[in-house]
Amino acid sequence: MTKQLGRRCIIYLAGSIVYILAVITSARYTLDAEVKFVWFLAAYLIVGFEAFRRLQESLMQKKFMTEYTLIILATAGALGIERYAEGVFVMLLFNLGMLFEAFSTDNTKRSIQDLINIRPEYATRLVRGKEFKVDPSSLRPGHAIIIKPGERIPADAIVTYGISDIDTKALTGEALPRSVGSGDKIYSGCINLSAAVEAMVVGAYEDSAVTRIMKMVEEAQDQKADSETFISRFSKIYTPAILLCALAIMIYPSLSFSYGNWDTWIYRGLIFLVIACPCGLVLSIPLAFLGGIASAARQGIVVKGRNYLEDLSKADTFIFDKTGTLTEGVFRVTDIRAFNMTREELLEIAAHVECYSNHPIAQSLLKEYRRQVDKKKVYRMREMPGYGVSAMFEGKRVFVGNKKLMEWQNIACTDVRQAGTILYVAVERIYAGYIVIEDSVKEDTKDTFKYLKDKCNAVLVMLTGDTEKGSIPIAKELEMDYAYVNLMPEDKLEHVEDFLSIQDRTERLVCVGDGINDAPVLARADVGIAMGALGSAAAIEAADIILLEDELPGIIDAIKISKETLKVVNQNVVFALFIKLAVLALAVIGFFSMWEAILAELGVMLVSFLNSAWVAKYTV
Repeated sequence: MTKQLGRRCIIYLAGSIVYILAVITSARYTLDAEVKFVWFLAAYLIVGFEAFRRLQESLMQKKFMTEYTLIILATAGALGIERYAEGVFVMLLFNLGMLFEAFSTDNTKRSIQDLINIRPEYATRLVRGKEFKVDPSSLRPGHAIIIKPGERIPADAIVTYGISDIDTKALTGEALPRSVGSGDKIYSGCINLSAAVEAMVVGAYEDSAVTRIMKMVEEAQDQKADSETFISRFSKIYTPAILLCALAIMIYPSLSFSYGNWDTWIYRGLIFLVIACPCGLVLSIPLAFLGGIASAARQGIVVKGRNYLEDLSKADTFIFDKTGTLTEGVFRVTDIRAFNMTREELLEIAAHVECYSNHPIAQSLLKEYRRQVDKKKVYRMREMPGYGVSAMFEGKRVFVGNKKLMEWQNIACTDVRQAGTILYVAVERIYAGYIVIEDSVKEDTKDTFKYLKDKCNAVLVMLTGDTEKGSIPIAKELEMDYAYVNLMPEDKLEHVEDFLSIQDRTERLVCVGDGINDAPVLARADVGIAMGALGSAAAIEAADIILLEDELPGIIDAIKISKETLKVVNQNVVFALFIKLAVLALAVIGFFSMWEAILAELGVMLVSFLNSAWVAKYTV
């Protein structure tokens, strides 16, 4: 429980205690009118503290016809006609509904606490050849640092010594690690994979890539307008209508028909106002959403707030990251073409030459080879960052790498235009063939997209930092409407802003991702969905909904739960309004007292609770 929510609970409990003492004292003892009023006024002010605060905020935003306006006018009116116990009790019920809403939000937030930690905890600085662990924020341009295998790069820097592979997925979404050597720039937030490198810091920590991303997340969250809750939209119509009706009851009968006297109709108008307070609605709606959030949690979906369920039910544009979201993020050999030898021989040569590397490409070759390599056959191995590997295998010089490696070594080869990463192989400077390595699409992606197309009439978009060659074929295979490649985090955010600018007020945009580079767009979208099991902590923090199972059908489940929840919300609203209108009509003609009306309200709350409990047990 947050400190703020804890304080609200304490205030509410204190007000409830004062109210109970006031009721007991006034029932057992004959109190002066002034003393009785002070007792109940104290309870009223304490219990209604949160309602008063929200009314102040609404008025500052020039929003006058809100549920807080109605509840305060009605309960103040009850105090004015000396219906102290009824007025304070109505305020108690109203604030109970707001507490339920706050508890639901707090519970979901607590479920993802302590997950975000994309900033490196320390940096290893080199001073006169000695290593010192320092706070990354203390680094300045010109400082020498060393980054060991498995460590996160603490600041933007230039490599001065060493060769290694860098996992840049955090920033670019690029599936394959990038080889770096002396003179290459490396960015904070990326992970060093294979060997220690020395580097010189080129920018202040506050200007580093990871810090810029976190700033973008904060700015995106500030720009993202909170969805207007159902009760807020409802109150824009309900509140002025009730106020006008109350005034009409107070004034019209006495002026037009001389039916009764002023005191009678003012009294009935005030009772009408108290009874009209939407306590049942204020409680029943968050209860329904709480049930939906609980149902989602049981099925491995964390929803951070009720408005995200409501927005998800209206979603019609879905933007996806590629690597790790649409694809497995695991590479496999999909094709082998050999010249003047068999496919098995070509694979054997490539697997042996790459056997000392921890690079994902090397691992995919070894997995495809399926036999134990004989490392004694391999010697004079040389890694060439950005190009590939060369080594002696069974007495022959072998080159394995990209097209640039073949051109550098003046080896004539065909230009292969297939989807995926192309690994060219040459033996004794003679082109021997190529191997295609691809990141495969998740099995359930097509079924998920079919549902989104058929049931949500969705527009499907891909935003990825991966290359055109590795992305466009996947976008075509999945029949996506738009695909944008080679994007940095700020580029992704720009595209999301473009889509938001053209959408209708009734439409909602959903972004789905799993990396640090996705965090800004997840924060900016109407609904951000993070693949939580393997996703980065930054994405989890920025997202509004988290799929703990890392499976895309979880989106379908979340949509179904959101629609079922909205159905229950509407049921609760219709039932509450029906009872409310019936009680109001009977109260106007004098058949209902204030306490009887409050009992009817409690009945509405009970039915709403039972209906919401059913949602909590809903299983997709």
